[in-house]
Amino acid sequence: MEIIRLTDAKHPFFETVYQWNYAWWGERDGISPEEVRTTLVHSLNSDRLPQTFVAVENDRPVGMYQLSMIDDLYSRPDLYPWLIDVYVDRPARGRGVCAVMIRSVPDAARAAGLTELYLYTEHIGLYEKFGWTYLGPVRTFRVNSPIERLYHLDLT
Repeated sequence: MEIIRLTDAKHPFFETVYQWNYAWWGERDGISPEEVRTTLVHSLNSDRLPQTFVAVENDRPVGMYQLSMIDDLYSRPDLYPWLIDVYVDRPARGRGVCAVMIRSVPDAARAAGLTELYLYTEHIGLYEKFGWTYLGPVRTFRVNSPIERLYHLDLT
């Protein structure tokens, strides 16, 4: 498995990554397909944030994550930069894809000039395995998940 940085909307993996994002958070949050696509297009950078990374196995995308200066955790605008949109395609789950992606995050973040990262998630016990520090619960103000877990990763 390899992790690639997605930098071109014409890349053959772009449509798959777009579909993942729309099905995952676009529909949930009532965001139009065009807005999700536009957001992803503007996340295909190599020299600045946001950046999009794709896990590739047997020449097909199996997961993704992004590094970003902003996230949708509006209750904590004081925190940045973020690891966001960590996603593993359903057929690839349970095969270590997430572990490979999370292990690649520190190098990708350092290459982008970052010294720390934040993330929030419902997952318990996952990110601690990779050096992330649990900071405590955080209010998301979402109906479907009002409290999640806030994490920090020191890259220094």
